[in-house]
Amino acid sequence: LPPSLPAGRDCLGCAKTGSGKTAAFVLPVLQVLSEDPFGIFCLVLTPTRELAYQIAEQFRVLGKPLGLKDCVVVGGLDMVTQALELARKPHVVVATPGRLADHLRSSSTFSLKKLKFLVLDEADRLLEQGCADFTADLELILENVPARRQTLLFSATLTATLSELRGLAANRPFFWEAESEVRTVAELDQRYLLVPEAVKDAHLVHLVQTFQDEHEDWSIIIFTKTCKDCQVLNMMLRRYKFPSVALHSMMKQKQRFAALAKFKSSIFKILIATDVAARGLDIPAVQVVINHNTPGLPKIYIHRVGRTARAG
Repeated sequence: LPPSLPAGRDCLGCAKTGSGKTAAFVLPVLQVLSEDPFGIFCLVLTPTRELAYQIAEQFRVLGKPLGLKDCVVVGGLDMVTQALELARKPHVVVATPGRLADHLRSSSTFSLKKLKFLVLDEADRLLEQGCADFTADLELILENVPARRQTLLFSATLTATLSELRGLAANRPFFWEAESEVRTVAELDQRYLLVPEAVKDAHLVHLVQTFQDEHEDWSIIIFTKTCKDCQVLNMMLRRYKFPSVALHSMMKQKQRFAALAKFKSSIFKILIATDVAARGLDIPAVQVVINHNTPGLPKIYIHRVGRTARAG
């Protein structure tokens, strides 16, 4: 864990995928919360809904002895129910920027003015401009949190965007990097297979069948580039009687939760996902990650293969 978090300093943290970044901010927040629990104490922002629920689950488990109250605020679910939960002043709010900004625009039943911790998990993705540009929502959120707060930014990859964020973390910030170079963990066995595009899916079926024949209890994640590829691959594998389930952003939120729950509980051994699942999801039983396409950026590859060979 970065040693200066309890001392009240801001932090920009960078560590390999699977090294325990979530615990690096959950535990210090709970340590300070235990001294003086009140109101909305900590806000955690994250780019994906699934990661928000996973972080909330870690807060719930580690904060149970303190009687911790948490609230998850993400899109795809009922806003009225979320507004009622926010009005009850939970200690920790874990949110995606878009939905939290919607609540700030439409509701006056809660306040972030007494916030002590602001955490941006997967900060590089939250702050990069692209197809999911959170800039406007983040600006609104920052207007509603106090200037005197402890700001913690965490990511698995050190990008130019992240390294320029010292202005956001203005309270004597320090930079904590668990590893000086972006790389995969040493325990990961990595291999590649060069095949013609026309027979790529046939090789994929053979590869999955080989893994299942040799290791019946293994769980596999297959990453694809698009939602369409994800859906088509799932249909193909189901046609060949493989126990697979899809996870992508075109699915309704309840469908995504159900798919993830069935994979976690080993009802389905194969999860086919777009990069919506590549960030932060910690599913301990995953033994194999297959990239159906070559990721365009090294950091995307790092996050994808980081679903296996994880800490603990």
